[in-house]
Amino acid sequence: MTIATTFSGADLCGAVAAAVRAPSLHNSQPWRFRLRDGGIEVSIDPERLLPASDPTRWAARISCGAALFNLRLGLAFAGTPARVRIRPYPYDLDVVARLVPGPPRPATPTERDLYAAIPLRCSNRAPLRPDPVRAEARWRLVEAARAEDAWLEMVIGAPAVQAVAEISRAANRVLERDDDYRAELAGWVRTGLDRDGVPVEAGGPAGEPHDLLPQRAFGVRTRAPGRDFEPEPLVAVLGYSGDSPADQIAAGQALQRVLLTATDARLAVSMLSQPIEVPRAREQLRLALGRHGAPQMVMRIGYGQPGWPTPRRDPDDVIDG
Repeated sequence: MTIATTFSGADLCGAVAAAVRAPSLHNSQPWRFRLRDGGIEVSIDPERLLPASDPTRWAARISCGAALFNLRLGLAFAGTPARVRIRPYPYDLDVVARLVPGPPRPATPTERDLYAAIPLRCSNRAPLRPDPVRAEARWRLVEAARAEDAWLEMVIGAPAVQAVAEISRAANRVLERDDDYRAELAGWVRTGLDRDGVPVEAGGPAGEPHDLLPQRAFGVRTRAPGRDFEPEPLVAVLGYSGDSPADQIAAGQALQRVLLTATDARLAVSMLSQPIEVPRAREQLRLALGRHGAPQMVMRIGYGQPGWPTPRRDPDDVIDG
């Protein structure tokens, strides 16, 4: 069997169509892709950074890591899996990864299932049903994180969930006191046919003081009577052993694997990054979990009405010549 030594433009375009479906803070889509010396590079787009919401670029690296995982899936689905090197160039730290061809092989059943979930995955910010998430589904999510060398802590029991919720609400209050943060958030709310940002229809109902978990102010819709959020949500925290830029990129890959596994299991997920964005809250969260390493994302998981993916830019708009 002949092993390809370079990727082609067709390989790049096909894989980027999957990569752009990754999640990002405020749907800012902070990634770019290019073919260079037969390899595919994923880079942070400096024009799409969020200085108020993401001054350390943590969220940009998580997002690009998630896009990298989708890129890997797209290549594997096409029978051209890749070898990946994280942060390959000490002189260009905006390049988060470089992919070169590995030995060709058919996609595995898991890769095919996760690839099929890419266009279906979305953040579901609406109230979920109170049905408990089945043990088998929880196990699959934990194993998905472990497959990417991360950990996923299921927060079990009302006191533990209340503790994580209070940390999250306190972090949200800190963020909302920042005028620049509020202005930046408002700038990514969309009411038209834009290909980025969060449409008001996908923002979920506006938050209310009695909500257990905080909501970002994307939605303007008031909820109907009796449509409160679930009182006992399944909350999970994704973490990684370290918190270097390379660790954050790897955590983004793990996050996307968990999200696609949840989609394949017909679960709805919304992400709460507020306690990660505020350093003091992040450390409180780590201590509350009793975990080594760094929390990288808080998730609310359950069963709900199907949502719809938010718009994405066309692959041609994010590929550099």
